[in-house]
Amino acid sequence: MGGLNPHYARIAPGDPLPDIRPLALFKAVIILDADYSDEWQDEVSNWLVESGCRYMLASGPDCSSWDDSVDYAMIARQPDLDETPDDEFVMTTWHNNQTLEDVFWQAQFVALLSYDDIELNQTVLVDVSRVAREHEMLALWEQSKTLAQREVD
Repeated sequence: MGGLNPHYARIAPGDPLPDIRPLALFKAVIILDADYSDEWQDEVSNWLVESGCRYMLASGPDCSSWDDSVDYAMIARQPDLDETPDDEFVMTTWHNNQTLEDVFWQAQFVALLSYDDIELNQTVLVDVSRVAREHEMLALWEQSKTLAQREVD
């Protein structure tokens, strides 16, 4: 377990969103570290769903709003159905009182399967930040692999 190395994508309001569709089906960790509008959040949520995100974990200030935003983006794709089909359902979690290292650990050891039990081998670290922090984020991802061994009971 522990997963493969993640793909890093820094995004910021006003910048074009990268093409991550080749990574579908994937899980995404949203790392919130910059201001953004509700409209931009909706745009990013739609981008995630349309790109093949099947599990989203949000971390940072007001991260709970991403649970709803991604849910709405998912539901909008199926307006004529009572429920989203299992093979298009995006599981969402938010982690406002956890460290980013905790969230990375959960992405590697808990968020393993889609709602319809497909193994999610690709992870995208979506860094909502004004500055690129790829090295820092990848180092923390690697460090988080040993979090359980380092925690004291």
